[in-house]
Amino acid sequence: MTIFYKFEGKLYINITNGCPCDCVFCIRKNGDSIEDNDSLWLEHEPSFEEICAAFDNFDKTGMTEAVFCGYGEPTVRVDMLLKTAEYIKANSGLQIRLNTNGLVRLIHKDFDVEKFKGLIDSVSISLNAPNEERYNEVTRPNKELCKGEGGAFGEMLRFAEDMKKICKTAFTVVDVITPEEIEECRKLSERMGIPLRVRSYVTDNESYT
Repeated sequence: MTIFYKFEGKLYINITNGCPCDCVFCIRKNGDSIEDNDSLWLEHEPSFEEICAAFDNFDKTGMTEAVFCGYGEPTVRVDMLLKTAEYIKANSGLQIRLNTNGLVRLIHKDFDVEKFKGLIDSVSISLNAPNEERYNEVTRPNKELCKGEGGAFGEMLRFAEDMKKICKTAFTVVDVITPEEIEECRKLSERMGIPLRVRSYVTDNESYT
């Protein structure tokens, strides 16, 4: 079972395969792993003890960053994410990044993002589209998450606004949308004061950070 794996010199953390979205560009549609790592499909959701043991035994030589980003949305198991981040902070000098869809408060009602303070050093949030309609088409969130003001798209933007007060925050989009839509995303990001990175869609699982 692959909980920790190396990618582009960083330590990646795979704690769940659960996700409330079905993004059109999801790497899980193209295979079961990244580069030459073992399968990222978990046999079961790892316990805290299993995570700690895997971390302790992993060769972290030369690594400076740990990234919560596996074959699922890390905040599906947000309590385990927080415990794992605490353990990593206490037992290494690694900076911690969270790659997320930004829907943790829809997945876990009333979750307080202030809990990330001091544990998460940076967050990368999947913006994916410039408006709610296209977001729902590209990200395809569970319909239950789309209820309420602005739906999942609105909550993702609110999450970004709150997180930029806590840690270094960035948006990402994948170039499955049009150049015009990417430009709209860039303008939205600029208005919010959050940098945007455009990721290239690949089918061979060589790059997904």
